Amino acid sequence: MSELSVNHLLGIKYLTEKDIELIFETADQFKEVINRPIKKVPSLRDITIANLFFENSTRTRLSFELAEKRLSADVINFSAAQSSVKKGETLIDTVNNILAMKVDMLVMRHPNPGACVFLSKHINASIINAGDGAHEHPTQALLDSYSIREKLGSVTGKKVVIVGDILHSRVALSNIFALQLQGAEVRVCGPKTLIPKYIESIGVKVETNLEKALQWCDVANMLRIQNERLDVSYFPSTREYVQQYGLTQNILNKLNKEIIIMHPGPINRGVEITSEVADGKHSIILNQVENGVAIRMAVIYLLASKIKV
Repeated sequence: MSELSVNHLLGIKYLTEKDIELIFETADQFKEVINRPIKKVPSLRDITIANLFFENSTRTRLSFELAEKRLSADVINFSAAQSSVKKGETLIDTVNNILAMKVDMLVMRHPNPGACVFLSKHINASIINAGDGAHEHPTQALLDSYSIREKLGSVTGKKVVIVGDILHSRVALSNIFALQLQGAEVRVCGPKTLIPKYIESIGVKVETNLEKALQWCDVANMLRIQNERLDVSYFPSTREYVQQYGLTQNILNKLNKEIIIMHPGPINRGVEITSEVADGKHSIILNQVENGVAIRMAVIYLLASKIKV
């Protein structure tokens, strides 16, 4: 059996193209499982997984928990808000206390970039990064690529534009790495103040005009403005942002071709995307959510198979 080249999923930048192929092939099998009447497999009956969320999350957390339970793993959920972290306990102490209870794998979301990489050097369990600050969100990028592959047959050679708050987005960076690794061409689109200075150095062109970007692409991935991370004002007003970068059905109708619309969620309807577009025929947003469970099952299963060895 093929296996992953890594012992953790810390970020897309640590994966090879072969790793991504293996994750997708495994996800194909699990997608069949979750569409059966009995949606569980006994694959990880002897594995215990702890979900450590130091930041709020709905979809990612539920998706991971569901994936773990579909694989028959034992699951414990940890929320920083109700924990001893509030009393000043360090991250390593918190995690080591959890691992002392014979936990095999950690799924962690943390507000600090690099928290999972730091932890991987100090502990003995397999770690999956469920989002670290504005750095990476590897499983989101994998499910996004998987959804494109499912819809268009392949990611290679496709043109993908990521629109919105690129500067504060962990989804954007992971997506750029994953798409480039699979041979797609990536551009970003948004106000200049929300585009990181380094973006062109990683082979990504910037387009500030939304209609031009959509005319160029096969797939548009719409990101929300991360108001919780905006410490200063990056654009004059939400109204002005909507006028320049909000995706409406009217804009789509003007294109002389069909494109696919994606969104990692949560959606701010009426800001980056209207309800008509989010729920329309171009949108694969709910497919992304469904595929998230299969992709996370695949990642957990493949990493767990390395633990047992």
